[in-house]
Amino acid sequence: MQHPDWTRTAAIYQLNQRQLTPEGTFRAAQEHLERIRDLGASIVWLMPVHPIGEVNRKGTLGSPYAISDHRAVNPEFGTTEDLRAFVAAAHELGLKVILDWVANHTAWDHVLVEEHPEFYKRDRNGRFRPTPWWDWDDIIDLDYAVPGVHEYMADAMEHWVRECDVDGFRCDVAGFVPMDFWRAVRARLDAIKPVFMLAEWEERDLHDGAFDASYAWAWNETLHRVASGSAAPEALVVHYAQHQGSWPQDAMRMTFVSNHDHNHADGTEYDRFGDALPAAIVLSVVGEGIPLIYTGQELGNRKRLAFFDKDLVEEGDPHQAQLYGTLLGLKREHPSLWNAPWGAPMTRVPTSEPERVLAFTRDSGGDAGAGTDGADRSVLALVNLSPESATVVLGDGPQAGEYADLFTGETVRPDDGWSTDLPAWGFRVLRR
Repeated sequence: MQHPDWTRTAAIYQLNQRQLTPEGTFRAAQEHLERIRDLGASIVWLMPVHPIGEVNRKGTLGSPYAISDHRAVNPEFGTTEDLRAFVAAAHELGLKVILDWVANHTAWDHVLVEEHPEFYKRDRNGRFRPTPWWDWDDIIDLDYAVPGVHEYMADAMEHWVRECDVDGFRCDVAGFVPMDFWRAVRARLDAIKPVFMLAEWEERDLHDGAFDASYAWAWNETLHRVASGSAAPEALVVHYAQHQGSWPQDAMRMTFVSNHDHNHADGTEYDRFGDALPAAIVLSVVGEGIPLIYTGQELGNRKRLAFFDKDLVEEGDPHQAQLYGTLLGLKREHPSLWNAPWGAPMTRVPTSEPERVLAFTRDSGGDAGAGTDGADRSVLALVNLSPESATVVLGDGPQAGEYADLFTGETVRPDDGWSTDLPAWGFRVLRR
């Protein structure tokens, strides 16, 4: 993949425009762009902006993923001119904007149902068919065996790049749509401008000529099991080992502690990670991956947001914003933490507590990372993945040298034999 250069240090902010402000509009959300930039995010992912179907609608307002016209804007959020103004304002602040794109299915009353009913899959009785096995009763599946579907969808995606100057797409259930479509549409979009493509899926082949980034679902689930006590910390080590051995080095994996699916269906990040939440956030930014912040995380929102109705984000504890701000500032400034392929891989550091503590370096000096400038730069992270405090002694690893503590500024030399105390779910991040 040829990633846009502006993705080098990027972090993503998922903007739920319906729930962020009382108005729930692009114009109201635009007032938050400067705050989002100052938090450290540089890519704003807008949840679906299109009109929502009324047939078989869920709730009062419906699911944003039940689209009735891929070439129109949902009046709930404003107008095409408002969206264009939102993107322009983001660009003035140095931000990029990607749209949530639903290519697998449409609402029952999408314009295509009347114009091109042959574009849809059918059940054994010849009726339109929702995606099998899921409770998505408000949508029906498109049929990519029909060439016209490819052309319609690609043309609609091109429309938004040309019409509103958007910078790419987050693609819903990307694995349900054929790879030949994704590769072809990526080439068409890149011919207009360099775009960023994020797949809501976890499959390495999606990175072959189509997507810059994909969801790290397995990473999130493994960390959740460790935090809830249903898996030992070693499970996360196994995940990192398998990922590093089998995924392309230039594949960006989106690491997250919350998103719209988890928040409304499984619970908030506070529910899912409990006392381990700060440690999980640290790993989402300092470990390999392109980090995501979901609307309300930075505000300390502690409630599960309704998905089919209006439900305003609540402001609470600002500590998450402070933590993200510090970590994303380090990511932006430190070549070791840049996104694949510019950053450095994680290298495990031996410790006296391997069953509880994950320790690793990311070193952009020498030949470690594609983004190296020859300087001796490294980040060392130690994360206690257990509900018990630990005194950790480092072994003979790649971490020797003088570092500064990211949060205290203290100068330390974590050479072989150096020890530090970590509270339950505690961490240290050192840089040089």
